[in-house]
Amino acid sequence: MRLNKIPATVVTGFLGSGKTTLLAGILRQVTGKRIAVIVNEFGEQDIDSSLLRGCALGCEDDSAVEAEDGGIYELANGCICCTVEEEFLPVMKKLVARRDDIDHILIETSGLALPKPLVQAFNWPEVRQHCTVDAIITVVDGPALAAGRYASDVDKVEAQRRADESLDHDPSLRELLDDQLSAADLVLVSKTDLLEPADRNRVEALVAQRVPESVKTLFINQTLATDRAQLEALMGIGAASEESIDRIDNHHDRHHAEGAHHDHAHDHFDSCVIRLGEVDGDALADRLQHLLKTYEIYRAKGFAAVPGKPMRRVIQAVGERLDGYFDRLWGQDEPRRTQLVIIGKALDSEALHAALASAEIATTP
Repeated sequence: MRLNKIPATVVTGFLGSGKTTLLAGILRQVTGKRIAVIVNEFGEQDIDSSLLRGCALGCEDDSAVEAEDGGIYELANGCICCTVEEEFLPVMKKLVARRDDIDHILIETSGLALPKPLVQAFNWPEVRQHCTVDAIITVVDGPALAAGRYASDVDKVEAQRRADESLDHDPSLRELLDDQLSAADLVLVSKTDLLEPADRNRVEALVAQRVPESVKTLFINQTLATDRAQLEALMGIGAASEESIDRIDNHHDRHHAEGAHHDHAHDHFDSCVIRLGEVDGDALADRLQHLLKTYEIYRAKGFAAVPGKPMRRVIQAVGERLDGYFDRLWGQDEPRRTQLVIIGKALDSEALHAALASAEIATTP
């Protein structure tokens, strides 16, 4: 019986940015995981279902959604963010029914998709109980962004837009990129081997303007698809993106609320990292619970080293709700330490550190 939620990684980005290459690399290199894949792209290279030969889903085609042998679900009836109820929910219900056979879900969105409506669907009761968004990864075409085109082939993107009768949003490419980046937990800038140093700096500055400091940007090239360690690191971020997605403000929301005033959610994010040694678990929980009530903390996540416990304790907090569980054994040579990332507004990092440090257990010389 599964006790933890199934993590889902959402990969978004324009047509040609490198999303399919990334997913194919994960499926080839990340072994030992049973992965279900939901694909919602038009005109990209197909993912060979043989890559999922080790997946034990035994998917059946019993609805309007095509489920290929091996666990690949293809949503080809329109942009996934515009057909959430008709297309996405039926697939997620299928995967929930097979949850004991699934270790991870990969979702490749259409290049025109807005991540927010899709991620909001993870808050539906029938999905939320069993699944969580491990991370939203936005893939950006480095040379295209440096040249101000945003997409590698603008004509193909426009053709994709015209071919999708279900599309209910029509933003400019710049606005669509803004909306995809605003929801990102991680940004991957692809094709960086084609960038001159000045272009790389320009891309880095453009991305930094659109994401909070807490969101990391990685510059990648084709070698990522063969780097097992890096690909595995993309799975297990633990962002639980559905818990904060409603706070993300984007162009699409503003277009549907003319005259309403919105602030960019990411303009107000502060973050700090608290590092401690071994801690009293109960004391740390009490201190953190008090801080959640005192400060405007959106999110706190990390892990703690508790004396006498052979396993690492994961800590997650959203709003004033605090959860914790033991996830894995400490490595033989791994330092037993506590680390928390706190994200919020107007944070006093020194005060937060001082408050939590009182839970630290002094080591004897």
